[in-house]
Amino acid sequence: MSASTQNQAKCALLFLYKEVLTIELPWLDNVEQAKVPKRLPVVLNRDEVQAILSRLTGTQWLIASLLYGTGMRIMECLRLRVQDVDIKRSEILIRNGKGAKDRVTMLPQSLVAPLQAHLLKVRELHETDLTQGFGAVFMPFALERKYSVAAKRMDLAVCVSSS
Repeated sequence: MSASTQNQAKCALLFLYKEVLTIELPWLDNVEQAKVPKRLPVVLNRDEVQAILSRLTGTQWLIASLLYGTGMRIMECLRLRVQDVDIKRSEILIRNGKGAKDRVTMLPQSLVAPLQAHLLKVRELHETDLTQGFGAVFMPFALERKYSVAAKRMDLAVCVSSS
């Protein structure tokens, strides 16, 4: 079990014996607190990042580049919508991120052209899908019932597709 669970159990036992049962157990005071292991984050250096990015192409390269260049988490990038990318201001609005909070991050200039090219490709794919009866996107909560057309509009569509 985790260190915090072990420490909470120890404190509960101490309280039970000292305060409720009024029994002194001197050996229980000598039991050490569980230590939380120190986990240092693994950070890649620039050469390692370049080595990874050089082996990727297409959408996978764009996703990895956005993750590296913007600091987005994987699901934030995969759920990114066209309307959340502001190319003129070089900003990306991340909605419903960690802790269900929204935040703004920067869009690197080096990714503007590849992102615009990707959006053109996705727009064509989206239009093709719509003509075939597909092309709807995930709409959170009750928005699908409220705005039934929104799931098929390109300006609200998913930016990073799995193609």
